[in-house]
Amino acid sequence: MRTFFTTLTWGLFAGVSVFGQNPIKLSVDATDVSRHLVHVQMTIPAKPGPMTLLYPEWLPGEHTPTGPVTDVAGLRITAAGKPVAWKRDSVNMFAFHVDVPAGADALEVAFEFISPPETGGFSSGSSATTELAVVSWNQLMLYPEGVPADKLQIQANLKVPNGWRYGSALPIARESGQSVEFQPASLTTVIDSPVTTGKHYRTIDIGGDNGIKHYLHLAADSDAAMNVPDSLIDQYKNLVTEAGILYNSRHYRSYHFLVTLSDHVAHFGLEHHESSDDRIPERAMVDESGRKSSATLLPHEFTHSWNGKYRRPSGLATGDYSTPMKGDLLWVYEGLTNYLGFILAPRSGLWSPEEFRSALATQAARLDNQSGRATRPLQDTATGAQLFYSARSDYSELRRGTDFYDEGTLIWLETDVMIRKLSNGAKSLDDFCKIFHGGTSGTPELKPYEFEDVVAALNSVQPYNWTAFLRARLDTASEHAPLGGIEESGWKLAYGPKPTDFQTANESYRKGTNEMYSLGLTLSEDGTVIDVAVGRPAQKAGLSPAVKLIAVNRRTYSATVLREAITASASSTEPVELLIKDGDYYNTIRVDYRGGARYPRLERDPSKPDLLSQIIAPRGKK
Repeated sequence: MRTFFTTLTWGLFAGVSVFGQNPIKLSVDATDVSRHLVHVQMTIPAKPGPMTLLYPEWLPGEHTPTGPVTDVAGLRITAAGKPVAWKRDSVNMFAFHVDVPAGADALEVAFEFISPPETGGFSSGSSATTELAVVSWNQLMLYPEGVPADKLQIQANLKVPNGWRYGSALPIARESGQSVEFQPASLTTVIDSPVTTGKHYRTIDIGGDNGIKHYLHLAADSDAAMNVPDSLIDQYKNLVTEAGILYNSRHYRSYHFLVTLSDHVAHFGLEHHESSDDRIPERAMVDESGRKSSATLLPHEFTHSWNGKYRRPSGLATGDYSTPMKGDLLWVYEGLTNYLGFILAPRSGLWSPEEFRSALATQAARLDNQSGRATRPLQDTATGAQLFYSARSDYSELRRGTDFYDEGTLIWLETDVMIRKLSNGAKSLDDFCKIFHGGTSGTPELKPYEFEDVVAALNSVQPYNWTAFLRARLDTASEHAPLGGIEESGWKLAYGPKPTDFQTANESYRKGTNEMYSLGLTLSEDGTVIDVAVGRPAQKAGLSPAVKLIAVNRRTYSATVLREAITASASSTEPVELLIKDGDYYNTIRVDYRGGARYPRLERDPSKPDLLSQIIAPRGKK
């Protein structure tokens, strides 16, 4: 207790003044990043006595303790040229205790960061190839405990491989050869401003608004991957326009889409206030299937600048990188963002209306056919998010995962439709966005909120018992998904004998096969069973995840062979026979199924107005 008091007192009283006058110097040498090593040197102002240095553990936007502290190696701390012993905290493994020697006014810290090879995950996953790299500052620093992140000033410098170019939202002070010196900024701003760099690099100006510029930065594993069609660039320009109309504000100085095009880095998107870290396969912007399947990534991460960075749940606005986050309102943070990203895609032209409906049907069908939803309410998926982001894929439909994304889409669609119907078309969720996410444009700021603030904003647009409406959908375990938004907008979820063009493109992009709505299974490209649906024909017959499908009806497995057998089942009296390899053993499973092929789609309900088409119609001039 005494040590804690000493450290905290130093931070709150002496530390703020020390760091206010003397920024932390951070020098990152990324010239070896293609060999998965980054060299870090820091100068941290200090005063004699006990001091604790922290490695960022909780990264905003990832909602989990993902700081890759195990990739910090060779940690060396000195003061006035002499070694200083350090000791890791035995409870908080992200904390390092030191005693600053008498007469010292700074600590020199050095270490190597091991950038992982091909792995999944978020920013702690694979982030570099021989041709490119994503520099996430939170992975490359220690910072003193007890000083608010907004009060710590960082002077960051980066050295990149020879001939590589780079992009970032962090303002640049000066450049020289391979080195770039960034303007001093708070720890909050630096961690919120990653850098992409690469041998094959292209920056595209995609428009401005009242002097606020927007850029598309492409870092790729080849020049060919950056040959983005002019039509796609125009659609991203439309996105800038449509987002401005929707939110009626821009809470950033400029905005930078940092797009990484590679098959060898982790694929995901991570929001930042003035940029986004968007990682997709190498040819995702030049191949049609990739463009369709990744169409909502940039709209989603762009929306987070308003919904997630500017407006953020109080439980996720912790103010530092060691306080655990609370995900109770992730159905707003991520669910609303997912919905808004979904409707911005067709408004911008990134999706056609038909592609939007197909994508919505895919999400709705997955949620409506989950066995796990009968026992686990949606609220628990948000509350337990930090556990379930890393959950395995086997029996995922029974377990449920981070469903607040897709089910949030359905809930916010229903909210949008309810506002339109209650107001006789005078209001919509667009009006909520202008109220909740609006305000003065300019530099980034943070306005935390609680559940009651969301309800109040909804009531200011259209009075209704929104508390009861939302809590019923969040807290009640239900066998079926909330499809009211689809049904009341003039459409209905149905199943047809052929996948839509969008679903075919999505399977090609993700390299898998989805037969959840017939036999009840999904497979990877090589025939490995990813998941089976509990209670559906394949699981009833004895199939389980992780086995490999070798043959279908005695013929070597392929997605085409499987689908032909499923289609033929509608007129056959014989079961579908599957030869599987389970570990070292082979087994034959006979699936009693006669339903034929079934793929989700939306069908028009002519008895109701087509509100869905109104929702996705462009607002800007074309």
